[in-house]
Amino acid sequence: MTTTPTPTRKGRLKELAALAVPIAGIQLAQVALTTTDTVMMGVLGVAALAAGGLAITLFNQVRTMCVGLITGLGNQIAHAQGRSAPDDEVRGIARAGLVVATLAGLAGVVVLVALSYALGWFGQDPQVLAGARPMMAALAPGLVPLLWLQALRQFATGMRKPKSLLPVMLASIAVNVGLNFVFIYGLLGAPKLGLTGIGLATTAVQLFSVGAFWLILRRDQQLAPYLTGPGRPTVQEVKDVLKLGVPTALTYGSEAGLFSVAALVIGHFGPAALAAHTAVNQIVYIVFQISVGLSHGSSVLVSHAMGRGDKAEAREAAKTVLSVGAVIMALFGVVYLVAPRLVLWPFHIAGQAAAIAGTLLIVAVVQQFFDNAQNIAVGLLRGLGDAKSGLKITLVGYWAVGLPVALVCGLVLGWGAPGVWLGLSAGLAFCAAMMIRAFLRGVAAAVKDETA
Repeated sequence: MTTTPTPTRKGRLKELAALAVPIAGIQLAQVALTTTDTVMMGVLGVAALAAGGLAITLFNQVRTMCVGLITGLGNQIAHAQGRSAPDDEVRGIARAGLVVATLAGLAGVVVLVALSYALGWFGQDPQVLAGARPMMAALAPGLVPLLWLQALRQFATGMRKPKSLLPVMLASIAVNVGLNFVFIYGLLGAPKLGLTGIGLATTAVQLFSVGAFWLILRRDQQLAPYLTGPGRPTVQEVKDVLKLGVPTALTYGSEAGLFSVAALVIGHFGPAALAAHTAVNQIVYIVFQISVGLSHGSSVLVSHAMGRGDKAEAREAAKTVLSVGAVIMALFGVVYLVAPRLVLWPFHIAGQAAAIAGTLLIVAVVQQFFDNAQNIAVGLLRGLGDAKSGLKITLVGYWAVGLPVALVCGLVLGWGAPGVWLGLSAGLAFCAAMMIRAFLRGVAAAVKDETA
């Protein structure tokens, strides 16, 4: 067993911040693109906000599953680093992740376009369908560069050298806003595309972002050799990425699928309810990116600890990140309750949509607390190399608990969109509790195996 000293709580927090903050920053910057898009949709009206919101929800469904395929890449590299694996092995893992990202992105494009034509089967408003379909087609090509960026980010994080993209992403947001105006209103000789132009602008910005990150990594003398030069990954290395990635993708997809179904159910309540759902869901989605950063950061810490054989440190890392996440979610919850109008102001909603959104914000206080805990727990399990437990738990929690409660509260009891959100909260709460339990059992089992 390694003689590396056990980090103090302060040291653990510092290391977690060093890993989580850059990841959360990139996530927040990425979400800022869809947030500015959502704000622009609100300017175009309630129907556009409803249609665009549905398009982004389904885009996020496909994106989330594709990202899940390469999310374990950072863990594999961190584990290899923890046991001092040779450079060729680390290089093979990194390049295998890029191959998987490319194939997943191309498949995702096909699925998203096909899904846009399947919307008519779900009883959506014809005006919503007319706006959602072309926007989904415009968003689809952006999946490939988006996944390249995720693979490169996972590689850098696994090497424990996460890079800050904040200046580039801030520039991307400004470019996105400018391109939105150009394509929406047909400025500077561009075609007037309306809602579809928002999707096209986002795709263009994805290409800019991954290009900038690639240049940043190329300038790092430690990281660049793993990404450049001759050599390609073996079939086995690609399979190893998929071995951890497929269960993770299905786990992420299970949650995203529940929210996609929720959006379709809420669509039955009319454009006002769907617009309110879109606005509040985007707010919660912004905050959720902090949980993503914490999840990835703690996952890498656990992988590194397990690579050293330090099970006690793995438990301590879990306690630390869950505590930090709970405090952050509580602070945002206070903001929702104290200043709901200010929180909703950027989305330009009023009347019935605003009233529904105000109620959804109250439910969101509870929902995001459980969503944060279960997302961190997924990362902790992945740090143990256990992606299957998370998948099994989410299949039960989301579809056997969350969806039935959502349908009963929303449709049977007549509580509408807030009732659907209560169902989502119930499913997330179940998953959080069961995943944390599975993690603690997994660590205990590893300790017994070591002492046997």
